[in-house]
Amino acid sequence: MTEYAFKSEKLSPSIGLQIWGVDPSKPLPDAVIADLRRAWLDHLVIFLRDIDITPAQQLALAKQFGEPAEYPFVKGIDGFPSITPVLKLPDETVNFGGIWHTDTAYLPEPPMGTMLYAQELPEIGGDTLFANQYRAFEDLSEGMKALLRGRRGVNASAKADVTRTREDRIADGGTKSADKSLQAIHPVVRTHPETGRQSLYVNFGHTICFEGLTEAESQPLLDYLFSQQNRPEISCRFAWQPGSLAFWDNRACQHYPVNDYHGHKRLLHRITLKGDTPV
Repeated sequence: MTEYAFKSEKLSPSIGLQIWGVDPSKPLPDAVIADLRRAWLDHLVIFLRDIDITPAQQLALAKQFGEPAEYPFVKGIDGFPSITPVLKLPDETVNFGGIWHTDTAYLPEPPMGTMLYAQELPEIGGDTLFANQYRAFEDLSEGMKALLRGRRGVNASAKADVTRTREDRIADGGTKSADKSLQAIHPVVRTHPETGRQSLYVNFGHTICFEGLTEAESQPLLDYLFSQQNRPEISCRFAWQPGSLAFWDNRACQHYPVNDYHGHKRLLHRITLKGDTPV
């Protein structure tokens, strides 16, 4: 690390690093961004604690890591089209994105990363789980790895489980694309463009089948792979607090926002960063 002192602590053995002492209310030195990026690549998700930033400052921080992208289905907050409100109101029972998934895998170039900053939190609950997809692939048998290499998965925005999790937000802030069904085909085993490591790149939220196979034919193997992707030993659980920001590598980890806070409001601001075509 640089002379810009900050404290860090692993959240679990396989994924997640909490960081204190970083102040992103102003542009960070290049050396600090480089340190944070290395930590991000090594731990797949980093958590900045005890920060206080405006939407403009969150956007400026995101731009130090990549190019922000607009979410295709829900409008951004006023004045910031690339900042999506991740919101659940007290009278709602379904939370935004409330399943295990990788963000927008149905796009030809899914985002490389996602940055989520807490705005309003329930007194208790609303944690987010993250899972290491390098490990999800590496822990498979050699025979299964050989079976999966070279195969491609069909990913769709209209998969029923994930569609349900954004219905409330489309109702109060949908874009012109809200009614569209987007689809993309990606490798089942993805090679990370920065680390060179391979990860399992299917997800319960979006992957509907293997290319060339029907959904019924694909389901048994997909169900097995999904079960391997969120095992406790390759996961971590992040408890949100005021002043918390999570930044995860969308190319090699999945996440799951826990829906255990009915009757309470939860609002976070999300920015995704443009990625490349998975290979």
